[in-house]
Amino acid sequence: MPHRNPPDLNARPFLDIASYGRKGPSGRLLPAQVEQIARTVRRAPEVMVKISGGGQSAKAVAAHLKYIGRHEFEIETDDGQRTNGKGAAKALVEDWELNLDAAESRSPYRGVSGRKPAKLVHNIELSMPAGTPAAGVLEASRAFAREQFALKHRYALVLHTDQPHPHVHLVVKAMSEQGKRINIRKETLREWRRRFASHLRVQGIAANATERAVRGVTKTQKLDGIYRAMRAGRSTHMRARVEVVAAALRVGKMGTEPGRARILDTRRSVVQGWLAVGEALRVEGREGLANEVGRFVMGMPPPRTERERMALDLIERIQELRRQRQPAQTR
Repeated sequence: MPHRNPPDLNARPFLDIASYGRKGPSGRLLPAQVEQIARTVRRAPEVMVKISGGGQSAKAVAAHLKYIGRHEFEIETDDGQRTNGKGAAKALVEDWELNLDAAESRSPYRGVSGRKPAKLVHNIELSMPAGTPAAGVLEASRAFAREQFALKHRYALVLHTDQPHPHVHLVVKAMSEQGKRINIRKETLREWRRRFASHLRVQGIAANATERAVRGVTKTQKLDGIYRAMRAGRSTHMRARVEVVAAALRVGKMGTEPGRARILDTRRSVVQGWLAVGEALRVEGREGLANEVGRFVMGMPPPRTERERMALDLIERIQELRRQRQPAQTR
């Protein structure tokens, strides 16, 4: 049998369902692809790897380290040291020589209008859904950090268990020991998600890393500031959008959003891709998994824009209020 080269993980998703819809799987599916198909259709928990900013000054980095290392949370560094307390953040900033990096990283931007100083660190969050063993998340995060950054970029990590979902804050020095800066792209995050999920599975934790569209998810991600404000109930951005949708519902003119056609096209490609994968599985004699693929496709939520989801949510809330009032009116 001829040797099959592994897929180029930096070029496109490993499970590129949409491309299967356009041309069908070429040759037999790789064992790793079959495993990921099974995890996806059985809805294994999806990992989250998020960039949550990064300090552009030594003071900002120290403040973030102090925040994530607060109270009982212990900061663990790349050289195996564990520390906390008021002096921990300052000691790390000094050890990583961030003041020197700050002076050097700003120099190319002096006198250039509109350019911000380069980030001294990248703040990365690794998390799993509620109920995931925190110890396993921490060990997988350690393995991920060692694999990606050991002997190249200084880093520190902290496990947080103060929320239902266990998560690790990973702070990585942007400039490597060899003088190279991290360049984080979408492809980088895709690969990091895949590697973090792999380390979780080594810990015996079911974990998957697929694109949202592949799972039939059309909900878009919000900018961090908007997301935090939404959770706190003080997002003026979302309040304004909801008021626009409510006004459109009152007059019965929701209209069609420009992005809806793109969402429908993506869903069409994804569904065609899954059907092609199902057929490939049948050809390979994996009838049971092919049937699971079919049920998975049938169970995908309808593709909706954010505005459509807001409208449905408003309608459901109005109906719920009417149901709550109904008993009082009949008594």
